[in-house]
Amino acid sequence: MFYVQEGFTYRNFLMDVLAIFVFIVWFWLLISVASDLFRRHDISGWTKAIWIIALILFPYIGILAYLIFQGRGIAERNVQQAQHARDELRRVVGFSTADEIEKLDRLKKAGSISDAEFARLRARLVQ
Repeated sequence: MFYVQEGFTYRNFLMDVLAIFVFIVWFWLLISVASDLFRRHDISGWTKAIWIIALILFPYIGILAYLIFQGRGIAERNVQQAQHARDELRRVVGFSTADEIEKLDRLKKAGSISDAEFARLRARLVQ
């Protein structure tokens, strides 16, 4: 059946919406895979070039292959990057765990927080 010959129907609308959704998801995955690939320091430039060639020549298969073979590492690298960004922000802003624990101690002495809240917040800071 040719959807174009039918004109504007609900089925054509749903097919268009589905096609746009799939394209957006694929494009998002392409950007995610490429950014992860260029952030990596554990593989050589040649390996990166091979992955990029695979992504250009076989985009759907390349993305799926990268997700299958490197999927676990993507999550780990994202966690490491977030931790690094958090540490860098703390260094620039001047945040220190000792200062925050001192503030919590003052709040506890003032009666603003309970002992249980103090212990929970302190454990969170020390992590």
